[in-house]
This record gives sequence, structure tokens and C-alpha cells, in this order.
Amino acid sequence: MRKLMIAAVATFAVAGLAACGESAADKAAEQQADSIEAQGEMQADALERQADAATTDAQEDALNAQADRVEENADRAADRVEQQAGNADGGMTTANTPTTN
Repeated sequence: MRKLMIAAVATFAVAGLAACGESAADKAAEQQADSIEAQGEMQADALERQADAATTDAQEDALNAQADRVEENADRAADRVEQQAGNADGGMTTANTPTTN
């Protein structure tokens, strides 16, 4: 009986550790999200450089606002990718999944 209980506890412990691990889909989604964020940052940086070279304050403000929107949209897209990957594995890793509000 004691051996059976030890085996059962060991089985649950291993299952618990497996559930905590990051799945391949999660890792791929994280890499994709990082890429989306990096691309958004690069585009925003380019717009900000254009804003620095703008000849009027209105142009500078408009380009900076556009840079902000590009970066925010990239962040939202990255969050959606991570959330979809978290939901694709049956909810096992959604505890730290960002919301897309």
C-alpha cells in the first residue's frame, strides 16, 4: 500500500512539473511576438527620426503620434499571438497570458 501511495505521489509530481513547462507552441508564439514587437519598434524609431527632421512642429507632432500608434498596434498584435498560443494548449498556460482588451 505504501509503495502504491509513493508511486501515485510521484506520478502527480511529474505531471505537475510537466504542466508548468512551456510548450513548443508557447515558445514559438513568444518568439513571433518578440519579432512583431521588434518590427514595430523599428518602424516607430524610423518615424521618430523623421519627426526629428521635420520642418514644422505640426509635422513633428503628427509623425510622433504615428510612431506611438505603430508601437501600440505592434504590442497589441504581439499580445494576441501570445494569447492565442496560450489558449491553443487547452488552457494549461493561460495564467500568465496577456489579455487583448
